[in-house]
Formats: sequence, structure tokens, C-alpha cells
Amino acid sequence: MARYLDPKNDLTFKRIFGEHPDLLIDFLNALMPLSPDRQIKEVAYLPAEQVPDNPAKKNSIVDVKCKDKTGRVFIIEMQMLWTSDFTQRLVFNAGKAYIRQLDKNESYHLLQPVYTLAILNVNYDSRTSEFFHHYSIVNRENTEEVIEGLEFVLIELLKFKPEKWSDRKMAVLWLRFLKEVGEKMFKLPEELAGNEQISRAAELCEEAGFTAEELATYEAYWDMIRVEKTIREGSLAEGRTEGEAVGLAKGRAEGLAKGLAKGRAEGRAEGRAEGLAEGLAEGLAEGEAERTKLKTDMETMAARIAELERSTEKI
Repeated sequence: MARYLDPKNDLTFKRIFGEHPDLLIDFLNALMPLSPDRQIKEVAYLPAEQVPDNPAKKNSIVDVKCKDKTGRVFIIEMQMLWTSDFTQRLVFNAGKAYIRQLDKNESYHLLQPVYTLAILNVNYDSRTSEFFHHYSIVNRENTEEVIEGLEFVLIELLKFKPEKWSDRKMAVLWLRFLKEVGEKMFKLPEELAGNEQISRAAELCEEAGFTAEELATYEAYWDMIRVEKTIREGSLAEGRTEGEAVGLAKGRAEGLAKGLAKGRAEGRAEGRAEGLAEGLAEGLAEGEAERTKLKTDMETMAARIAELERSTEKI
């Protein structure tokens, strides 16, 4: 009974698709959005390391790179971890492959399209449940108008569900192969074993076919992935903690400022109300006192007048 290694590992992925052009052709035709008349017939491998013309410029390495008989270039990437600059790296690598097609005296009409296929073992776009993302240069107002040159396909393995592609048998088989085959599998599922290309790819993943040095390289790759994942998760946790602390401090400061402002405003309003009430009360009291004094004066005057009238009558 065979024990399979994970085909997503750098070592196994490059053995399958970087050394067996017929498997690579089948893989690309199944997954890339190519019409029947544009299917790949044969490929020639290109160096995976894209050395720049100027030594001061950035060098880059892809997993598998090839071109077909028409000159179209295909770049294949297997990405185990997500980085914020991954899409920029895809564009960078594709752009470099595109411009390096021409020598300085050649005409632009000789340029052929560059296609990038990236298989992601992580969630790339959390805003959607879709696992297949196809990007090209299109007119935003009329998406039927396309500028040929660069196209990108990103496939999220974790979101992949076979029933979503029931009409694309080979695409489903290849993605199931990448997603399901691994070190815990000792026998291929019947659907995979029944396909000649998938069965051959699985044979290339059998542990018995690797030397001790290759197996050490295989394990070293997983160790690197685990370490990098741990570092990123630690940095993310640290960033979250720091962000929460900063957010809490900022929230407290803003809350205190708003509270003081509100208290002052309410205090001023309350003071105005109290002053108005006190002023009104004082005014009413003073008015009542004046009214009482006026009443007393009038009564005193009336008494004097009455007394004066009595004195006049006596005379």
C-alpha cells in the first residue's frame, strides 16, 4: 500500500508539473479559461528564475514557467501562505515575463499573452464564497472589450467544492487531487484512481519514489511554512493587542473629552436656568414688596384725606 506525499509541497508540485509536460498541459487546459480553439497542445519549459537585465533590479522565482507552440507564456504558482503583497508579486512576475519576450530591435506585434495560474491553499477573498477568480485587462464600461497581454487566475483550494464545477470534470479531478491527496492517504479515491493523468500524478507523490535527501527537503519545506505561519500569527496577535490598546486609550480620551464638553454645556445650560429662576423669583418678590408698600402708602394717604375732611367739616 502506497503512502502519498502532499502534492502542494514545493518538491512534489515541481516534480509533477515541472518535469512532466503532458501533466502540465492537462492541468492548464483543465483550469485556465481557454476556449477550445486556444487549448494548449505542447509546451517548452522556461527557467523558473527570472533574472533581470539590470543587476540592481529585483530577481524573482516562480514554481513552473513554460510557453506553448504559439509563444504564449504560462506561470504556475502554488501558494501555501497568504501575504499582502502576493498579488503585486504576481503582476511583477507576469510583467517581467511579458517584456522579456522582445529583444531591443523587435516589434511589439510579436508579443504574446502571459497567463498566471496561482493555486492558493489559503482564503484570499473573504467577501465571497467563490473560489475561482479570473482577472484580465477590460473596459470597465464594456467588459467585452479586452486588451490582451496579461491574465491572472487565482483559485482558493479551501473554498473549492466539486459540485460547483460539475460540468468541468478534469478541473474537479485536478483540484480534488491537490486538496485531498496527502500523507494521511494510502489509497486513492476511485474517482481519482480511474483517471490516467491523475493516477500518474499520484504515483509521482508516492513516498517510496523519493530519496532520503529529497524527503529531508520535503520536511524542511513544511518546517519553513510552520515557522513562517507562527511568526505571522504572532505578529498579527501582537498587532491586534497593540491596536486594541491604542483603540481603548483613544476611546477613553475621546469619551472623556466628549463627557467634559457635554458636562460644561449642560452646566452652562443648568446655570442659565437656575439664574433665570432666581432672577424671576427675586423680581416677583421685589414686585410684591413694591405692591405692598404702595398699598400701605395709599391707605395712609386715604386716612389723612379722611382726617382732613373731618377737620374741614368742624370749621
